[in-house]
Amino acid sequence: MGPTNLALVKLFRADQELRAAQGRLDAASRSVRAQERRIADLNENLRLLQSQLREQKAKAAQFDLDINTRDIKIEKFRSQQQNASNHKEYQAFLTEINTEKIDKSKLEDELLKVMEIVEKLQPQITDLIAQIQSDQAKLAQTQQQLVAKLTELQTEVSQRKTVRDDAAKAVPPKAIDTFERLAEKLDGEAMSAIGKFHSRREEYVCTACNMSLVPDVYNRLHSRDELVFCPSCHRLLLIPADLPPETAINKPKERREPREKVVPAAIGRQTSASDISRSITSEEDEAATPEPQP
Repeated sequence: MGPTNLALVKLFRADQELRAAQGRLDAASRSVRAQERRIADLNENLRLLQSQLREQKAKAAQFDLDINTRDIKIEKFRSQQQNASNHKEYQAFLTEINTEKIDKSKLEDELLKVMEIVEKLQPQITDLIAQIQSDQAKLAQTQQQLVAKLTELQTEVSQRKTVRDDAAKAVPPKAIDTFERLAEKLDGEAMSAIGKFHSRREEYVCTACNMSLVPDVYNRLHSRDELVFCPSCHRLLLIPADLPPETAINKPKERREPREKVVPAAIGRQTSASDISRSITSEEDEAATPEPQP
């Protein structure tokens, strides 16, 4: 691969190592964050309950004040009733007294309802405060246990970030913009290795999405310094270390010259003896044949 693709691969590896280190840090601190969220939720519930308690107590105080006001009016009407000059005036004061008693009774009923709510809220608030204190103690213990581990992981993240930043400096601006956009969109999986599943055919796939690739994709990545994308998942393609040219590209087999047939010596000797025997027999026949008379 060309220098741009090689720099991208180095950046990709550094980016993955950084994300893995960040993931370990997040996993280690996840319990702390979960406890912090729980305590925050408990504090919010406590705030709401305390607000409701204050509201109900204010209502109870107002009802109590109204009841006392009714008592004062009732006593006033009774005093006036005793000094009534006639029966009609007496009955008028009696009606006022009864009306105030009815209103007082209604207020007392409402006060009882409010006091029941107050009695329910107070133990809830007490229990919630105890729960918050317990969770805060657990959180402090967890933070103390993880402080060394979190410091170690945070140091690793910082080191990995430095390596990634150095790797990014070697990538051309246009290529780094493309890489960063894909990494952000695909959760760090900006690049994908090509794979070859059949050893005798030049057929390649994207190992991220298993999309078939054109046969020339290996040559483009191997011999040219250009960005090559998967047509399906749009990741940048790279050549993995276990796919060198001698494995990826099929070479035609060398033609072998046909070997000459070798006749075994024994067969040659038998053939020669047979030929000699036929030759001697032919000469003897010629000698025994009489010559024609003139």
